[in-house]
Amino acid sequence: MVEIFNKSPFAALKVGWPLYATALLLSLIGVITVSTFGQGPSVAGRQLIWVALSSVAFFACASVDMRFIRRTPVIITGYLAVMALLAALLVLAHPTLGAKSWFNFGFFSFQPADPAKIVLIALMAKYFSRRHMEIGYFWHVIVSGAYAGTLILLILVEPDLGMATIFASIWFGMVLVSGIPVRHLLIVLMLGVVAATGLWFGGLHAYQRARIMAFVNPAADIHGSGYNAYQAVVAAGSGQIWGKGIGYGTQSKLRFLPEYDTDFIFAAFAEEWGFVGVTLILLLYGLLLFQLLWIARRMPTNFDTLFTLGVAILFLAHITVHVGINLGLLPVTGTTVPFMSSGGSHLIIEFAALGIIASLAQHSRSVPREEALVELEG
Repeated sequence: MVEIFNKSPFAALKVGWPLYATALLLSLIGVITVSTFGQGPSVAGRQLIWVALSSVAFFACASVDMRFIRRTPVIITGYLAVMALLAALLVLAHPTLGAKSWFNFGFFSFQPADPAKIVLIALMAKYFSRRHMEIGYFWHVIVSGAYAGTLILLILVEPDLGMATIFASIWFGMVLVSGIPVRHLLIVLMLGVVAATGLWFGGLHAYQRARIMAFVNPAADIHGSGYNAYQAVVAAGSGQIWGKGIGYGTQSKLRFLPEYDTDFIFAAFAEEWGFVGVTLILLLYGLLLFQLLWIARRMPTNFDTLFTLGVAILFLAHITVHVGINLGLLPVTGTTVPFMSSGGSHLIIEFAALGIIASLAQHSRSVPREEALVELEG
């Protein structure tokens, strides 16, 4: 990989092809997991189309000079746009599974929270890259928290606790990698406890509190709020070492496991592929995160480094929450896992994020560091 920052127009693809290959393999494994192999209706065909469109998004972003996303006007415009879209959901969207999280256009649905994640990462990268010498001031933690908090509140109102958790994780993770002092970290953690307490008594709906209580004691309401968590654990555990075989997952294919193609796809995969398959998936995710960290260390500007780390934090948050829910280690909140879960908007954004990173890595190296720093100030 010595020549990955070559100046040719296709050099960004040299940076990005390992990322793309890993993401594509995860996506195809997801397609196989949701396929019914002719035994009933399947979303596998549609998901293959989304994988193809997401690949186009990756190569488009990787081939174009994406350094314009560093500019403050671009970031602020994107932030205001996703705020408007999230607010519009509350007025225009129809509830899906109890939450107004999607714009449904009939042949496809769009979740504004997906692009909002990338906008938040870019905003945090811009904010902290210009204030890395002043990160010792707690004021910057408050201001960055206000930016993230506005989006989180709009998502909580939908209500979508799982997505709000992901956004909070992005902000918290980027505060950590920006170099926050330990004393400030303790204050942030205490504020998080206060916020969680207030959310429990005044922000959560009854069914959300029931899900959390079901996590504490799943057997208390196994046919109600604890049903999803129980079925997920049964599915994951029944795979044992080698799994039941591709297409032979009874919990998922017979629909005992709800939302097996999205929120519980990890449990469905574990049932068919077993412990060996789960190890393979976790290794692939680990490889993807390692590649992002490797690229982040070689970025020439603070913005590029923080943006790449932000995407890694986004993926890690989704993986941790999704796997934790599917194994009964976290309360059920309804979150996808990167690249594997069915759906179009999240998949396109995930591939596009990798393409942006490949582009930044190439084009940032194609100019002197001094010029890159001047561009970053714009």
